[in-house]
Amino acid sequence: MAAVYKSLSKSTNGQKAEAPANGVRKNKQRVLILSSRGVTYRHRHLLNDLAAMMPHGRKDAKFDSKSKLYQLNELAELYNCNNTLFFEARKGKDLYVWMSKVPNGPTVKMHLQNLHTMEELHFTGNCLKGSRPILSFDAAFDKEPYLQVIKELFLHSFGVPQGARKSKPFIDRVMGFTFADGKIWVRNYQIKETEPSKSISGQGEEMEVDPKPTKGRSKEPDVSLVEIGARFVLTPIIIQEGSFGGPILYENNQFVSPNQVRADLRKKKASKHNARAEQYVERLAKKGDLGLRTSGGKRAPVDALDTKQLFA
Repeated sequence: MAAVYKSLSKSTNGQKAEAPANGVRKNKQRVLILSSRGVTYRHRHLLNDLAAMMPHGRKDAKFDSKSKLYQLNELAELYNCNNTLFFEARKGKDLYVWMSKVPNGPTVKMHLQNLHTMEELHFTGNCLKGSRPILSFDAAFDKEPYLQVIKELFLHSFGVPQGARKSKPFIDRVMGFTFADGKIWVRNYQIKETEPSKSISGQGEEMEVDPKPTKGRSKEPDVSLVEIGARFVLTPIIIQEGSFGGPILYENNQFVSPNQVRADLRKKKASKHNARAEQYVERLAKKGDLGLRTSGGKRAPVDALDTKQLFA
């Protein structure tokens, strides 16, 4: 009987599942997660935190080229991924995030700043590894067309599909995306449920007593959110029509690159030094005109009543 049961179970498992009658397609999303050369340890820890939160992701080694990003399409097809999350590091300081839908696009380039990893924050929140999140978006994502595109890419990249590899059939965390000041603020919370308790005051003291189970409908538990981490802020820069290429559909004209900010600070410091140098040159020229310099400049006129002239 055991042999018959094994053969029957193999035959039933070997058959492909038929398409559902209502025509709903299964959500099959896989994300390729990788970074470029030159990332710091904080960037690497953030990458590991995101990879741990995305059981449908496929983490790969560092990508060498920074100019030929179109090669990521071939890499994603090689690993059977239809989404790409690429972290590009510049000068060991700046971090840019590329989110793309392989192979036809679109692609969003964003500047990542104010990042804090799980190890830095030490929050008390915790969730099951591989659980599926609830993606919470701000109402502003439905107002602008470019924000709708970014929202769709977030849904495909961070939304764990049901029945994905290494995923657990539980929903115990919320991933929040808030748009404010032209930036996208990303937070990760744990859904914490606690049983409601009654407080009885007697003789000036309050005591917490567990409620007695009722035969009818039980009371709903108190739901609260506890932050887990990591947290970071994204600034949209451009949206391209294709996957890592193509015409630019949207460009953020208010974005100022951190390179330009650092250059302006250096020019400001240099202008102070140049002003001091010009004041020094003017002071030497004024002393030379008055004949107060021992070397160089204009000599003072000779006085006829000088002792050296009278007793020469």
